[in-house]
Amino acid sequence: MASSGNFATWNKLSGTLASATGNESLYEHGNTSFRGNNGGGNNCMSVSSLHMTSGKWYIEVYLDGAPAGGWPGIGIIKSDNITEAQNVGNMQNKNYTSFVTATNGNKVAFDSTSGASFGSAYSSGDIYNIAVDIDAGKIWWGKNNTWFASGDPAAGNNAGDTFTAGTEMALFVTVYNGASKCVINAGQDDTFAGNVTAAGNADGNGFGVFKYSPPTGFLALCSGNLPISDDIDPAQTDDDYPGKQFNVVTFTGDASTSNAVTGLGFQPDLVWIKARDSNNLYSNALFDSSRGRAKSVFSDSDRDEDSSTSTQDLVSFDSDGFTVGSVYNTGSNISGKATVAWCWKGAGGTTASNGSGSITSTVQANTKSGFSIMTYTGTGSNATIGHGLSAKPDLIFTKRRSSAQTWGVYHSALGATKYIALNSNAAAGTDSAFWNDTEPTTSLIYLGTEGRVNQSSGTYVAYAWHNVDGYSKFGIYEPNTNSDGPFVYTGFRPRMVFIKMTVAGDGWGVWDTKRSTSNVMQDMLRWDSNNTETTGTAYYIDFLSNGFKVRTNNAQMNHSSYGPYIYGAWGDVPFKYNNTF
Repeated sequence: MASSGNFATWNKLSGTLASATGNESLYEHGNTSFRGNNGGGNNCMSVSSLHMTSGKWYIEVYLDGAPAGGWPGIGIIKSDNITEAQNVGNMQNKNYTSFVTATNGNKVAFDSTSGASFGSAYSSGDIYNIAVDIDAGKIWWGKNNTWFASGDPAAGNNAGDTFTAGTEMALFVTVYNGASKCVINAGQDDTFAGNVTAAGNADGNGFGVFKYSPPTGFLALCSGNLPISDDIDPAQTDDDYPGKQFNVVTFTGDASTSNAVTGLGFQPDLVWIKARDSNNLYSNALFDSSRGRAKSVFSDSDRDEDSSTSTQDLVSFDSDGFTVGSVYNTGSNISGKATVAWCWKGAGGTTASNGSGSITSTVQANTKSGFSIMTYTGTGSNATIGHGLSAKPDLIFTKRRSSAQTWGVYHSALGATKYIALNSNAAAGTDSAFWNDTEPTTSLIYLGTEGRVNQSSGTYVAYAWHNVDGYSKFGIYEPNTNSDGPFVYTGFRPRMVFIKMTVAGDGWGVWDTKRSTSNVMQDMLRWDSNNTETTGTAYYIDFLSNGFKVRTNNAQMNHSSYGPYIYGAWGDVPFKYNNTF
């Protein structure tokens, strides 16, 4: 039998901040037991260490001690709102949560302003039964194996509450001081830390032990049950796992005509190079195999495409890395200087004409990792281009090559009515001329008439990525303006993370595990600046087995005057195969 891996616990990194209540919450028994606001007068919350991005899930929660003041409340919370909830010292009715209160069994539903009659009261020793269907957008509650309101999760009938299908959720608990300790069993312990007799009921995959049998089709919330694409699954026999799709290398320049950089693990198709510590300021240079190794664009500049004709900045894309030359146009091989390169695998330089859109694009697509390189010629009229991927892009970088022009960026968390610039720290703007106010589809990207994305006769290069479970994620988080900053769930251990505020003030910060090899990560470069690497407490961030944790209230990453913040992350080990400590 395959391993069940890690089971969900309460996530201390995502609980209510002590600054919001004046007291720490109480976590016990390996973070499976939670009581909010230990010794204080407010109520506090916590969420599960595993989030639900798709599928059907079953969880049990045991009440150790009598409920008090209406609490505890147990249900689910939208992942995008967890940071906001961390700052709440009296968790009443919030439109991003849905839970049932123990004292009276009332339900506080999504988008409601007060509790409503629903189930029956819980007592010490009772067990919450919770079933969540993310794909259908439904949740059910029960008590001691009886579902409230004639609910039938297996049949999909009489749900306790509904939400938009596909919304990422975490299990949610809110507890008042003096109320029950809430002991979670996502399948790891059907005795709830020795409080009840074991029953041994597994889910349909044979994972977990529950007091009661999970409804048919509902699984234990454990890493062994997490979805993962066969295309990037490290357990498969092919060579397409995350470390073969994206990687980071560091090297020291030598100013030679042939400095071979190895250890990448694959032949890259997009190489993004930045000198880290030069006394001179050199730009972020992007080379790709679709345009050819001799051509570069610059993420921190609006300048047009640079093309070398003699000894090259990038000499070749190699089987285990790349070779840089002696030309200093991009700062790719400065003698004695530390340099980093972020690299993605495409389709080995093989391109194809894509006629799906009104503009025919030339596309190199890696459908397994959700990455595409496109080149096209603009028309100046509203248009579409094909991207060659199997899913809707979540991040698009577009640059006009033929003359100086600012980058155009689409991020799915901002939506198609918004745009942002890669070479600027400017705020996100609203303009239909960028993406024609139309979201990308599984085949097309929509373009307006803005010169940054679609000028008549202008030549362009665009890079697109989409979310891939266990490998890449693009989202948004709210700041909490606290050194105990937001935790962001990705579902994998990041290898690289970028963060950008959505209002003016600071730029695109990037961290990776090659420049910082252990927590806390503090070596930051900026994609929108030719500045050298910055270190220090103002840029602290932890990379974790299931996401990342901001460890500062600096404006770059976590301040209420500058958020929310968009982010992107690429990983090396999916949480399905990772270990949590």
